[in-house]
Amino acid sequence: MLPSMTSLLVFEAAARRMSFSEAAAELSLTQGAVSRQIRSLEETLRLKLFHRVRNRLTLSEAGLAYLPEVRACLSRLEAATLELLAHQGTGGVLNLAILPTFGTKWLIPRMASFWRSHPNIIVNFTTRAVAFDFAKERLDAAIHFGDVTWPGVKSHLLMGEEVVPVCSPATLQARELAGLEDLAHHTLLQHTTRPNAWVEWLAAAGQSRINGLKGPRFEHFSMVIQAAIAGIGIAVLPRFLVEDEIAAGRLTIPFDIPVRSNHAYYLVHPEEKAELPALRAFRDWLLAEVKRKGAS
Repeated sequence: MLPSMTSLLVFEAAARRMSFSEAAAELSLTQGAVSRQIRSLEETLRLKLFHRVRNRLTLSEAGLAYLPEVRACLSRLEAATLELLAHQGTGGVLNLAILPTFGTKWLIPRMASFWRSHPNIIVNFTTRAVAFDFAKERLDAAIHFGDVTWPGVKSHLLMGEEVVPVCSPATLQARELAGLEDLAHHTLLQHTTRPNAWVEWLAAAGQSRINGLKGPRFEHFSMVIQAAIAGIGIAVLPRFLVEDEIAAGRLTIPFDIPVRSNHAYYLVHPEEKAELPALRAFRDWLLAEVKRKGAS
């Protein structure tokens, strides 16, 4: 049995003020009503939440553990209510986790078209280069690279990717790169979350004898891209993330041997959020955009 909202509000106020009488004044209740709500909550939980020590109110261990969870739930409910009132039932807010470079290079440049069609929807972006947990984080959806194996999550395939080696034109001028074997004499730029990228590309290209694990590591693709542009070394990167740099002549492909990744990009979200209006609008737009651009 779940406790009533009134009892939770009373508990939070009493715990914050450490006084039943002050909580009663804040909530426009009598002190007796506050006492009854706390007693009802303790009976529901079968746990003591407060102690009285020398006429002083203190939280029990159970109360100390329960309070931050209750505050978080009440805060989320308040935010959801304010959001609903602000948008009058239309639009809304979407909290979206994105991969940093995918977001800056592919998604965000296309967002203007989404907002032209959905001006009342606010999309809040946060970056995640590592695993995330919908159960613990206030996220409605995420752009995920890899595979989707966890339960209770709905996934929508966005696109695959092929990776190619890239470097600056100056790198080619500074040191010979006539054949694949010459890669052994160049600095191979590494990506922290894809430590085997060079190993897999070299194996596919028939050069597994070269040490593909040696080289400086960077946390984000954007860092790897800038390092390659600066002439620090050669990177193996998803082609779609460096199209602009290649077209502008800042990067070049020394060996056009594309290798298709075994993984793909997905839009993922908890199953219970599938029909949220803001998420549904974003999902439909994103899948249409991927199809229109022929990105997959």
